[in-house]
Amino acid sequence: MWNYERRLEYPVNITTPNAKLAQAIISQYGGPDGEMGASMRYLSQRYACPYREVAAVLTDIGTEELAHLEMVATIVHQLTKNLSMEEIEESGFANYYVDHTIGIWPQAAGGVPFNACEFQSKGDIITDLCEDMAADGAVM
Repeated sequence: MWNYERRLEYPVNITTPNAKLAQAIISQYGGPDGEMGASMRYLSQRYACPYREVAAVLTDIGTEELAHLEMVATIVHQLTKNLSMEEIEESGFANYYVDHTIGIWPQAAGGVPFNACEFQSKGDIITDLCEDMAADGAVM
């Protein structure tokens, strides 16, 4: 299927925890314009694509988005690792911490959990590609 190298292409090495920053970055994991929705968008749309070459590109992009998901999760994990209870409470991270401790959970910065309504797969190549352009434009 793939060759997976057990390393990030761009290593993440955050040494100072910052729960406030983690709360904003978590949106790139599971928020409305996050990597989880992006990967599911491309990997779902590829099946209805009538052109093999385009379906292959959608597959490549979807798997690349999964790699982005891994990098964002690593950033959030490193930002929340080794927090004291005082830091958790002072930063406003307590609500997240109650449910997930330092686990990585797909949600938007406002706390809304990821759901499949974050992306679309209509089965029409033009509609789907317009969805992809609109979604990627929102992140840039």
